[in-house]
Amino acid sequence: MTYEIVCNSCGAPLYSGFDLRSPGDVLKATDYRCRKCGTKLALSRFQVDVRKIDGSFD
Repeated sequence: MTYEIVCNSCGAPLYSGFDLRSPGDVLKATDYRCRKCGTKLALSRFQVDVRKIDGSFD
């Protein structure tokens, strides 16, 4: 399963991978800003959204 953290403003991926990483660690690495749009990101406004994506992983 792929784990992804994206910017809520522009949808740009901040992290994508198979390893579960802390949102705090990911945001700290980007200085709590989106690299694409520059929006200031805060852990207090962090939202979890789980989605099933149909597809084959052969």
